[in-house]
Amino acid sequence: MKSPIRWAAVAVLFAASSSPLLAQTSISGGTGGSAAVGGTSASTVGTGGTSTSPSGTGSSIAGGGSAAAVDGKAQSGSHVNQGNGPVLNSNTRAQAHDGGTFSRSQTRTKVKAGEEVQSTTRTMSHQPGSAPVKSKTSISE
Repeated sequence: MKSPIRWAAVAVLFAASSSPLLAQTSISGGTGGSAAVGGTSASTVGTGGTSTSPSGTGSSIAGGGSAAAVDGKAQSGSHVNQGNGPVLNSNTRAQAHDGGTFSRSQTRTKVKAGEEVQSTTRTMSHQPGSAPVKSKTSISE
């Protein structure tokens, strides 16, 4: 006599081995930078991440910055919004100036849900009589 329990166990084992395994994947990254000259300074940062699991996909993004000037003016601001489809965008700017001396920084970050994280930071500082100092940092994960 055949045992129905054995066949049931074989059927479950076969079903489990033929289905693909669903793994969790995560992507994260960000950039930041600062510039300073004379009595001015400016810094920005942006970061983001996305994760996909069997229960769904989630994404996050953040940006921030600051600026300071001893005798001049300083301002900073961040803006985060949802782009087309499953995309998050962040844009942060900071700048400070004192006469012709200035420092500025900008970071742009983009997260495409479940696919990629991109971030770029550009900084620049300048003092009259000197060449501007520029830098750029980028990632694409």
